[in-house]
Amino acid sequence: MLAYHSDHFVLPLPPGHTFPMTKYRLLRERVESSLPGVRVREAPPATDGELALAHDPCWISAVVEGTTSPQQQREIGFPWSQRMVQRSRRSVGASIAAARSALIDGEGVAVNLAGGTHHAYAHKGSGYCVFNDVAVAARLMQAEWHRHQRRLLRVLVIDLDVHQGNGTASIFRDDETVFTLSLHGARNFPFRKERSDLDVELPDGCADEPYLEALDTALSEVCRRTAAAPPGLAFYVAGADPHEDDRLGRLKLTAAGLAERDRRVLAWLGARGIPAALSMAGGYGRDIGVTVDLQARTIGLALQAWARWLDARSEVAAPDLSDSLRMLS
Repeated sequence: MLAYHSDHFVLPLPPGHTFPMTKYRLLRERVESSLPGVRVREAPPATDGELALAHDPCWISAVVEGTTSPQQQREIGFPWSQRMVQRSRRSVGASIAAARSALIDGEGVAVNLAGGTHHAYAHKGSGYCVFNDVAVAARLMQAEWHRHQRRLLRVLVIDLDVHQGNGTASIFRDDETVFTLSLHGARNFPFRKERSDLDVELPDGCADEPYLEALDTALSEVCRRTAAAPPGLAFYVAGADPHEDDRLGRLKLTAAGLAERDRRVLAWLGARGIPAALSMAGGYGRDIGVTVDLQARTIGLALQAWARWLDARSEVAAPDLSDSLRMLS
């Protein structure tokens, strides 16, 4: 399975900043050491033209040229720097590459080791998100699929970060080719929500059982509402921040509950033959090692789903993944 990273581009953040910048390097190193079935590659940068599929040209120019206002930088949560520009481009590029691997190249499942920048709107950034990786990748895959197949590609976004994907919902508002699902904390950021195609708001303290029941109900509703025009590609925003130890999450999922969440989503997609590009999105654990453990587990479960995808299609003999999957037992 292919996984794409952008952790070589570290932002110069002030001491005490809440964004867990070191998480991305630690996660890549964990994947490289513990999951040899995952082929880790550095993400390419998204071009201005690719970004313009989901973003206003004036916003792209402001970011690239360093003319964002102090207010815009405060809303993003990062000071402007060239490294911010490069990291933002490559975070989008990683989701493009993962989606292309999953869909165009027939891999079935691929991963962005960062991404999930779902608070970025067409015209602005917000909440540690500069450009919206899922929105750009979805639009580009629709264009590439039409060019190759001469058919419309419908896209499903399953956003299970603890925060609502408000930027994604805004970008795809009234777009019947993209279905957006978001399960999120009702009282968490953003405090002014956008309307997704399906929003499921969860109370503070929501634990494993009610969360998984809500997820099953939501997936059933997605199935019902997309039955006439099924999606051909899914983006799974697999945030670790619903975890009980997360500083910003306010929910109470255990590690086992998060793993079951991932199993159910990946099994649901696999049963329907829908290729999936995963992004790791949020994770702000009090112990960053716990967050890395949670997200490495998500990637390990994605590796299992990838092996099942290849086996089901009998196109390529899946390699022996016993060493890679031992950590999941």
